[in-house]
Amino acid sequence: MSIRKFGALVLAILLAGNASAQEIQDTPPIVEATPALWVVSDDDTTIYLFGTIHILKDNINWFNGGVRKAFDASSEVVLEVDNSNVAAVRAAMAKYAVDPDGPALTQKLAPELSAKYRAAMANAGLPLANFETMEPWVLPLVLSVSALERAGYSGDNGVEAQIAIALRNEGKRLGTLETIDQQLRYFDTLPEAAQIALLRSTIESLDESGRMMDRMLNAWTKGDPDTLAALMNTGMDETPELAKTLLYDRNVRWAEWIEQRLAAPGTVFVAVGAGHLAGKQSVQAQLGLRKLRAIRIPF
Repeated sequence: MSIRKFGALVLAILLAGNASAQEIQDTPPIVEATPALWVVSDDDTTIYLFGTIHILKDNINWFNGGVRKAFDASSEVVLEVDNSNVAAVRAAMAKYAVDPDGPALTQKLAPELSAKYRAAMANAGLPLANFETMEPWVLPLVLSVSALERAGYSGDNGVEAQIAIALRNEGKRLGTLETIDQQLRYFDTLPEAAQIALLRSTIESLDESGRMMDRMLNAWTKGDPDTLAALMNTGMDETPELAKTLLYDRNVRWAEWIEQRLAAPGTVFVAVGAGHLAGKQSVQAQLGLRKLRAIRIPF
């Protein structure tokens, strides 16, 4: 799962029963999206590659055209992870996201950062006490998602949420590239200093997060992965260790999975975060190193 998707899950679980943090928004006009889609194939196997946005506004019409045709043609749909089991998510959170024996989160932060963190939580309307046992890496996700919710974004509108509905309705087989445990370990194994650096960077950019997400969404809806990569790299340059762990290393493993999957016949729709299908170290680039070509499908 992406940073934003896990952040949304944490908010939903820790704030169960609380009023939503999302502000009332004017109803925006419908945006007809044409997001990028690729295909990798051999004589008896077709694998579609679709880059997703995990948290969207409710006015984005994307599940049509070439994307819908590719989905309908596939008997198997593969996502990053299956997060439909809330009990499993809770168990993973207890294992990786909670530090019950350590000092409170605010005590792990330098006084200046602690003050900024407290102010950011108050501004978001988030109860500080609910998060004091969390590892530092959790709060960048929570604060980012909270800011985006207030800007009109919602995980319920995200691509994976809509795909999950279509999966249930059409009875397609679901596959995953990773487990919830694997994904949370990516964050949990980051050194605490790197986690705190990520928290600082997130707090300092919160005021711009909605506008930055709007720009990313605009690139995605227009099928412009190059611009999307440039926008994402702006943030990733500040946290290279996180970029390596969350993007580049996983792209290598997923390209390897695709190469192995081509050995079996069938048609597969693979949907992963759009950042994995953009930039110089994308999944497509890793496939190229394996002499496999991902072809862009025009709308």
